Amino acid sequence: MTFFAVPHVSVQRTKLAAAAALLALSALSAIDATAAIVPSGVALAAKQELVRNNGSEVETLDPALVETVVAANVSRDLFESLTATDPDGKVVPGVAEKWEQKDSTTWIFHLRKNARWSNGDLVTANDFVYGCQRFVDPKTASSYASVFGPFVQNGADIVAGKKPASALGVRAIDANTIEVKTDGLVPFLPELMSNPNFGPVHRATVEKFGKDWTKPGNLVSNGPFQLKDWQVNSKIVLTKNANYWDKTNVQLTQVTYLPVEDENTDVKLFQSGENDMTYQLPTGTYTKYSQQFPKDIRNSLILGTRYYSFNNRDPLLKDVRVRKALSMVIDRDLLAQRVTADGQTPLYGLLPKGVGGADVSNYEWSTWPMAKRVEEAKKLLEQAGVKPGTKLRFAMNTSDYNKKMAIFVASEWKTKLGLTMDIESMEFKVLLKKRHEGDYQIARNGWVADYNDATTFLTLVQCKSEQNDNFNCNPKADALVKEAAGTTDLAKRTQLQTQAAKIVMDNYPMLPLLQYGLPRLVKSYVGGYSLKNPMDHYGSKDLYIVKH
Repeated sequence: MTFFAVPHVSVQRTKLAAAAALLALSALSAIDATAAIVPSGVALAAKQELVRNNGSEVETLDPALVETVVAANVSRDLFESLTATDPDGKVVPGVAEKWEQKDSTTWIFHLRKNARWSNGDLVTANDFVYGCQRFVDPKTASSYASVFGPFVQNGADIVAGKKPASALGVRAIDANTIEVKTDGLVPFLPELMSNPNFGPVHRATVEKFGKDWTKPGNLVSNGPFQLKDWQVNSKIVLTKNANYWDKTNVQLTQVTYLPVEDENTDVKLFQSGENDMTYQLPTGTYTKYSQQFPKDIRNSLILGTRYYSFNNRDPLLKDVRVRKALSMVIDRDLLAQRVTADGQTPLYGLLPKGVGGADVSNYEWSTWPMAKRVEEAKKLLEQAGVKPGTKLRFAMNTSDYNKKMAIFVASEWKTKLGLTMDIESMEFKVLLKKRHEGDYQIARNGWVADYNDATTFLTLVQCKSEQNDNFNCNPKADALVKEAAGTTDLAKRTQLQTQAAKIVMDNYPMLPLLQYGLPRLVKSYVGGYSLKNPMDHYGSKDLYIVKH
């Protein structure tokens, strides 16, 4: 959730900054968002078909209900929003060929007139109005509505049921022009609008098929691909959308997404040629596979936080002393270097390095010798009345990677604090449900930025956010976030959000562990894969198969 503002030094300086921002926007919106860019001299393979593992089964193909990385990956292939992101993660035009900021809270998006749905219908401004209103409508029950909705005018009140969906600040000026009004300053709106949740929806299809509208044969999409087949827990097959406005530059004719959660199985499929792109390498194998597949190895840090959720309502964990003690004794350096061993880095706070809109801060005790940390943690548990032998319950989705991390953490708590941990493994969709319902004590979790700003991570710990699976609430931190949203002073905004993150994390609502990396194998003949992508947004339209 990218949130930067114009410094409020003087009226004249503000106007100059605003003008500069508009010039930057104008330059950006002039870029043509073509799909795969094939370098000169590169020969393409006759067969342009890609198989990529997605890490787990998607929870939905309905863009309004998307909340996980895996579902967003497929949704970006099927549905194109007003804007999009290129292979390096930069914002580029999508259905909107250009846009401008009319005033501090008003944006105008101009749609390209050759954008069509997969059934041949024209994509119009009303399709976006319908999609956005449907997204925030409480009847849709989107768990992301409370995350993105409040950025748009009246969004928060609509999500809360205080206003009708028709009051949302998104309207069609004409068939090819959309006005978006925001609640407060949201200068990162173009990036926000690249997310599938704000994408268009084909109303006639939804009204005809109801909940079955996303099934093969029913789904009508406007992205570079359309749905051919969906076999739950087996595969999702997409084919090139012949009606996509930029179809000439889309090289792949078919994309198959696999829902393989086990990393070792994922690698075996890669080795046998049944998979061109793994989702994530098994723990401790990065060096091995770097040597075995030097041309195929890919790795880079991204804006993501790998963490464990503490259920703050749990009888044991509702005591902050217990949560702090559990966090203090985890040797994150050892976890990063010996267990995952794939380039990820230790994390001692909510925010990963490189995020905008706030300064990254670590817990003071992160620099203490481990012996001192353990001593302090034991005192905290003793004060809280927690005795050695106490059992903890941990929930995770089936994955060897998650299992090895969990075993390490369990060992840390056992050897240093005398606590034992029972590990329960389940399908990702089941874990997602349990986290949202609070049916757990400690759970594996993770978050990859939807855009580069601290607000995308702060939503994990805000009082009324549906993505807050910790069930913590810190009104003071929330007030700081709200104040930051209303300021026009960039430095002040950064200060307020930095302070908010520190205040809430000093209450230990969650257990940050590592900053996400992308250790995976990608066949050397897969072109278009960039190592500069900070959020793991690899649209299939940007990829192609080189002759090999």
